[in-house]
Amino acid sequence: MRVARPVKLDSEQRGVLEQHARARSISARLVERARIVLRAADGLQDQQIAEELRITPEKAARWRNRFLDGGMVALQKDAPRPGGPRKITQKRIKHVVEKTTQEKPNNSTHWSTRTMAAAVGLSEASIRRIWHAHGLKPHLVRTFKVSNDPQFAEKLGVIVGLYMNPPEHAIVLCADEKSQIQALDRTQPGLPLKKGRSGTMTHDYKRNGTATLFAALNTLDGTVISMCDDRHRHQEWLRFLRVIEEVTPSDKVLHLIVDNYATHKHPKVQKWLDRHPRFHIHFTPTSSSWLNMVERFFRDLTQNGLRRGVFRDVEELITTIGTYIDKHNEQPKPFIWTAKAADILEKVKRARKALDNRQSA
Repeated sequence: MRVARPVKLDSEQRGVLEQHARARSISARLVERARIVLRAADGLQDQQIAEELRITPEKAARWRNRFLDGGMVALQKDAPRPGGPRKITQKRIKHVVEKTTQEKPNNSTHWSTRTMAAAVGLSEASIRRIWHAHGLKPHLVRTFKVSNDPQFAEKLGVIVGLYMNPPEHAIVLCADEKSQIQALDRTQPGLPLKKGRSGTMTHDYKRNGTATLFAALNTLDGTVISMCDDRHRHQEWLRFLRVIEEVTPSDKVLHLIVDNYATHKHPKVQKWLDRHPRFHIHFTPTSSSWLNMVERFFRDLTQNGLRRGVFRDVEELITTIGTYIDKHNEQPKPFIWTAKAADILEKVKRARKALDNRQSA
């Protein structure tokens, strides 16, 4: 009879193995391996351990030898398994990736797992695994617009500088208008939320007029100065500037960040600004409304206060907007700008390079 290699444990090893052998919160594999080593240290042979623990002698011998060769650490690791031979070659994977990124199907704008599987002769599951491994999502698309403003870098630097290092004794306001807010009333009452069913509302609606919201977000404390009107001409913009003039401390310099809408540059607006030198207007680069932080507030207002609302007239819409802003100003939370101008410029540089390569291809 072949005699197995003896196992000798010190007090620390035995204590750890006994703890593992009794544990209920670790894997059953580690519990079993600890018991094998303990019984081997007690002098049992592999056949005896196998009969006691109801395992094969080969398994008992394997973990005895792994412990003797590798110690406690070896019990926690499984040997690598070769697995079956690869059925999809690297060449075919490369072909799928190139076809996904550079071609389109004949009857669609983008690939699906089914159409790609039919085109290359693989299963849908294989296509899904290849796409996941290479980070490809043909069903998703995002919009973008690279600014062509020749003064993009200068304007970006000024605005980001106001966000991240605002001047002393000054107020930085992100101002804009949210036009054509519709007062929509549903044709039938919605059904309430209940267990097993989400809230429901009809897809069709009645239009009861529109309103325009003028808003200026204080970048320091997150409060919002607002005004609602039915139009958004230069007359209404001037009226909003007067509101800002009235509600802000007269000893503070005002820096307003606005977009390139023609209303903001009207000659009468320029004359009014000349008579009020504490107003300093900073225009965002063209196609860069994302630089204006008030757009984030408009998004929250739409999602939380307007999208599911029911408004029987414009007055009810304006009241709802006013109530939302009042509640916001009771506990305002500023939006913290963290992106540095240099990082943004680097991204824009890469985007322009990619566009140039695409156009030259």
